[in-house]
Order: sequence, then C-alpha cells, then structure tokens
Amino acid sequence: MPWKEFYTTSDEIGLSDAEILWPTGQQMALGLTVNLNPAGAGKGITAKDLAYPTWHYGLNEGLDRFLSLFAELGIRATFATPAVIAEGYPDVIARILGQGHEIAAQGLYGEDPALLAPGVEAEHMDRAAEALARVTGAAPQGWFALSHPDDRAATGCATDATIALLKARGYSYFGNGLADDAPYYWVSDAAKGEALLTLPYYYHFDDTFFLMFPREGTGLERPQALLNNWRAEFRAQYRRGRYFNLCVSPARSGWGHRFDNLATLLREAMGHPGVWAASGAEIAAHWQTVQPVETSLKLAPSIWQDYEDSLS
Repeated sequence: MPWKEFYTTSDEIGLSDAEILWPTGQQMALGLTVNLNPAGAGKGITAKDLAYPTWHYGLNEGLDRFLSLFAELGIRATFATPAVIAEGYPDVIARILGQGHEIAAQGLYGEDPALLAPGVEAEHMDRAAEALARVTGAAPQGWFALSHPDDRAATGCATDATIALLKARGYSYFGNGLADDAPYYWVSDAAKGEALLTLPYYYHFDDTFFLMFPREGTGLERPQALLNNWRAEFRAQYRRGRYFNLCVSPARSGWGHRFDNLATLLREAMGHPGVWAASGAEIAAHWQTVQPVETSLKLAPSIWQDYEDSLS
C-alpha cells in the first residue's frame, strides 16, 4: 500500500496467517507484559504514587502471586519498568531477573514525553538506560510507552521521534504498538527506510482500563469484561496462529478475584499445545530472524496529495 506520511506508523502490509512463523512446534506467541509503573498521570511517578497502599501491595503480595503463577506455567514475562523503580527496588528487580523474566524500559519516571520540554526526551532516555543497565547488569532491549489513566486516548505516548531515538540507541523493539495484531516495523522515517520492530498491544487486554480506572474507588471496575476479552482474543489468535499480548499490573491484577481471573486465563491458555509464552526480547529476536526488516518492510512511494480544502 502506498505510504502516507504522518498517517500511519507502518507500511500497512499485514502478514497473512500462513506467513507467520514461530519456532518449531509452536502454534502462536503469547506476550505477557507486567506494568511496574505506579504513576497516576502522564507527568510520571511522584512520591504520592510510591506511598499509595495498592502499590505496596502489588510490589509484595501481588508480585509474589504473579511470580509463583508464572513459574508454575513456565511463562517468561516482560516487566515494563521505569528507571526510578529499578533504582529504588533493586532487590525486586534481582528477584524478577532471577526467575528468567525480562526487565524492559518504561521511561525515566514513567512519564509522557509529550509533556517534556524540547530535547529532554533524549536526555531522559539516556538516563533511564544507564540506570537500568547499572541495576540489571545489561542494557534494556525493549522500550514501553504504556498509557496512563489520564490519557485522552489509549494509544500510549510514543511518537515517530521517540522511535527514531530508540533506533539510534540500539533498542531491539518497542513494546506497545497498535498498528497490527502481529509484530511489525514502525517506520520513523519513510524516506530513509528507518524502522523499529514493534510488538502489538491493545488496551482491551490491559487491566489499566478495567480495574481501578479511571480512578480507584469510582466503582467502574469490570474484571469479568476483561476476562471475557482475554479469552475471546486468545482463542482467535491461537486458531489463526498469530500473537496475543495482555498487560497486567500486580497492583491491579494481584488482588483476590482479579488474580483468580488472570490465573484462570493463563492456565487455560497454557493448556493448549504450542503456546510460546516468551519475553519481548525473545519474541523480537525470533521475528527479526524470520521476518527481517530488509525483506519484510515494503514501503511504496506515496501517491497522496493534500489540497487546500482537504480535511487530512
């Protein structure tokens, strides 16, 4: 499809089911993202966020339940982590890594870069990478820009500029893109053919938008609707052999019946043969081998023309 700059983040050439190749014996990939960002707004983590009771519950009992469940089922998850959380809780990070999971970056303070002064996004990105490398012993391979409860739209807070900065810094993938239901390449500069592998995400499968949203205590939480969404999407993606991502927080899905819902879904999913529940870095490495950007990205010259009275 011809490229239209500023209209899409990919070349819009989705892969058919038959073209998607997972490791031998695997029917589909399941990406489990654990959100370790307690920020209540796009400005990022504050002292109030870190003092909130649900955050402390999530980082203790909630995380205990998560890690025990993941170990039981053989799931390797990706923990999207703001750098200040890694610095403040190095023992927690060591425990997560010790169980074979991935620590990916989620900003310096879990902030929305659109709220930063010009030029500050790159500085924050460098500081975040340095802090995460110091705590974990390795540079992060993935970057997440997950939505906040105060976002006007659940599209995360990444732009072409963000992707270009990540590409220049050697990141392997961006963790939450909305342009496809299989991994794809986010094009940050069509003229130069610059792109970064992006893993799918959709807010219908993120507990942020069903539990304690838009604010805790509003009575709007819908755990059964979330479980219904998870089940329906998993079944569809498994049948087609594609990719399914769900995003959870131990401060939300680590509680009582909410955790029971998560455990129910994951046990059902892992009871199917050929479900590859791998980390974002593992999925990205495989995809870049079987669908390298050099052959997968098919940018065609744009035929779009804007006119004075055009609404585009």
